[in-house]
Amino acid sequence: MTVVVEELGSRSRAVMPGGVNSPVRAFTAVGGDPPFVVSGKGAHLRTVEGREFVDFIASWGGQILGHADPEVVQAVTEAAMRGTSFGVTTPAEVELAELVRELVPSMEMMRMVNSGTEATMSALRLARAATGRSGVLVFEGCYHGHGDPFLVRAGSGLAMFGVPSSPGVPPEVTSLTRLARYNDLASVATLLEGGGVAAVVVEPVAGNMGCVPPVPGFLEGLRRLCDQTGTLLVFDEVMTGFRVARGGAQSLYEVTPDLTTLGKVAAGATPGALYGGRADLMRMVSPDGPVYQAGTMSGNPLVTAAAMATLNRLTDDLYERFDAAGERMAAELRRVAGQAGHPIVVNYVGGMIGVFLGVEQVRSWDDVAELDRGLFARFFHAALDRGVLVPPSPYETWFLMEAHLGDVLDRAIENIGAALQETLR
Repeated sequence: MTVVVEELGSRSRAVMPGGVNSPVRAFTAVGGDPPFVVSGKGAHLRTVEGREFVDFIASWGGQILGHADPEVVQAVTEAAMRGTSFGVTTPAEVELAELVRELVPSMEMMRMVNSGTEATMSALRLARAATGRSGVLVFEGCYHGHGDPFLVRAGSGLAMFGVPSSPGVPPEVTSLTRLARYNDLASVATLLEGGGVAAVVVEPVAGNMGCVPPVPGFLEGLRRLCDQTGTLLVFDEVMTGFRVARGGAQSLYEVTPDLTTLGKVAAGATPGALYGGRADLMRMVSPDGPVYQAGTMSGNPLVTAAAMATLNRLTDDLYERFDAAGERMAAELRRVAGQAGHPIVVNYVGGMIGVFLGVEQVRSWDDVAELDRGLFARFFHAALDRGVLVPPSPYETWFLMEAHLGDVLDRAIENIGAALQETLR
């Protein structure tokens, strides 16, 4: 560790918990000192020390084109020169909403907010108002932001109500949250018995326990169960929206939710998000209806500019290229692990990749909960030593950007394979 990194680390820990503004950045799952990044360009990040890494964090999925994409930078720069925030509606907000509705037809109406957490909290409030129910059903291993109802862990059994997973979250709040097993419709049916659940909230492709796709029939089954019980189906596409397909996971799997939350790519990797769905539901939101939600910075000019510049660049061909890239990476990792006699699962959907060392299958949180964190930490640092930055946790998804595709990806796959080979010796 250089003097400058040591000094920055000390200064950051003195003014920010753990020296970071989001916990995973602290590298607690892999050890070592997290880098301080000063710039990004294309598929690469540059640190304060001048080191350069091929980046597969991609702002946790938000960057789909590449860092400092010239068209996005130009759009944001021009918007900033006209003013960064007005607190009054702009034409760009209307244009962005129209474009999102075109790409995601289930979002007949929508509201812009500032983060994925805010979007999911707002969607749940609306679902509770629309149904007159208080309960919410979520899935172990999925993540919907740090709102109180979503910070839960299982009780004594899977069918029990959730208990807080963080101090400061009242048990009275999480007692309304029910935890099901991802890809397990029977657990969902059990928890919906007796009513009282306003919404089933799900990542249609789980991305916060690594990339875990839905098994055939799972999303369709959720739609059916929700229809049978009068429960609203909410797709949390903050990660998957525009990441796995132009119309999100709901277009890829042809299942239509009642409400959808978007963020990350939908905001052009800026601090913005959206929630929306059926017009009859969204017209319940103030000022059309009684459900209150507001935000000074919602739909600000910088976000709308970045979002439009990004979404207008997305093509079906890009997702086909992502799938091809994911297959190439999976093939190399499986080859290396196979030669070492070590089990591995590599999933990929569009621009999302999940790498699971030491397991035979991954369908739910039960399959990944006992991953060997020490093994992953060794792999992480072996890749870092070779100039490749992957997410610093065995439970996080890797992300592709358009800027990866080509020679950059060729070299990265070679280095990732060598890192895994070294780890499994």
